[in-house]
Amino acid sequence: MARDRSPGPRERLLAAGQQLFYSRGTSVGVDALLKEADVARRSLYEHFGGKDGLVTAVLNRAAEDDIAWYENALGRADDPKARLLGLFDQLDELVSDPGFRGCRYFAADLGHSDPDHPAHAETEAFRRRLRALLVRELEALGHPNSKRAAEQIHLLIEGTLVMGATTDAEHPARTARDVAEAIL
Repeated sequence: MARDRSPGPRERLLAAGQQLFYSRGTSVGVDALLKEADVARRSLYEHFGGKDGLVTAVLNRAAEDDIAWYENALGRADDPKARLLGLFDQLDELVSDPGFRGCRYFAADLGHSDPDHPAHAETEAFRRRLRALLVRELEALGHPNSKRAAEQIHLLIEGTLVMGATTDAEHPARTARDVAEAIL
C-alpha cells in the first residue's frame, strides 16, 4: 500500500506562513493563512497555539534557511577578505531579484510593537548568529577588532536589505561593498 506523502497540516501552515509573511507581512490574517495552507482553524491552534506561535516558528525555520544562505555566500571564496566582500556580491543578486521584499526580520520587528512578542526573540537570535558568522570570518582575516567590524558589516548588510526593498537605488550592495572594503 502506497503512503500519502503530502505534507501534513503543520508543514502546510509553516509553508503558507513563510510565503505569506514574507510577501504580505506578519499582519496577514488568520483566514488567509488557513486558506493558503488548506487547513482548519483547529490545526493552527493544535500545532502552534495561535498565530503568534506560527509567526515565531516561521521565523525560526526561515533563520535556518537564511543562515545557510549566508554560509553558502561566504563559502564561494577561500580567502576571508574575498569571502566577506563576495557576500555583498551575493546580496546584490538577492536585492536585484524582482521577488525581493526586504528583510523578514526587520519587517517582523516593525510589525510587532509589543516588545515582549516572541517574534523579537527569534529576530534577535538570527542577528546574533549572523554576527557570529561575521566575527568568525573577521577573526580568520586577522582583523584587530573583529567584533566591532562585524557590527559595522552587519549594519551594511541590514542597510543593503532595507535599501533594496524600499528605494529604487541602483545596486545598494555594491555601495555597501565599497564601504566594507574600507572596514576590512
